Amino acid sequence: MIKTAQSHDLAKIAGVITESFHPVGDWSSWFSPLLWLAIQQDLRMRVEDRSQHYICLVGMTPVCQYEQQIVGVIEVSLRCLDAWQDSRFAYISNLAVRPDYRRQGLAQQLLLACEQQVKAWGLHELYLHVLENNQSARQLYGKLGYRLHTADTLWLGMLFGQPRRLLLHKRF
Repeated sequence: MIKTAQSHDLAKIAGVITESFHPVGDWSSWFSPLLWLAIQQDLRMRVEDRSQHYICLVGMTPVCQYEQQIVGVIEVSLRCLDAWQDSRFAYISNLAVRPDYRRQGLAQQLLLACEQQVKAWGLHELYLHVLENNQSARQLYGKLGYRLHTADTLWLGMLFGQPRRLLLHKRF
């Protein structure tokens, strides 16, 4: 089940994002509680802003007959792709699914729900970034019709020891 995130969901959403992007055992695990708190506060600012063109969606799974837990999250908002341009585009960020719930279709459901929201805003295209070495995410995005728009330059990745970010685009 997909639903719009509420303020009372923020701690759980921050947990999903922290676990997905900064797994335990990673060098950063010692400051995981601080990272979780920072993510939660950052989310709070966006969710409680009630901006016209922002939504945070969560994927839920049943725990028992009367309770569900948050196992996935995605955000979509309007952003400027370039600092020197005033054009704003729908942009997906923070797509995360708890490791135990991956490869079950939840990420696809969250992406499709975002596309419906963007269409409801009267927009016809959507952007997102993915790391070049994230093959499973790239495969999912490709299956859903996202195509390469631009890629970070190679020297930036080599300089910081990080994989390149690819900006993908979908028009509908």
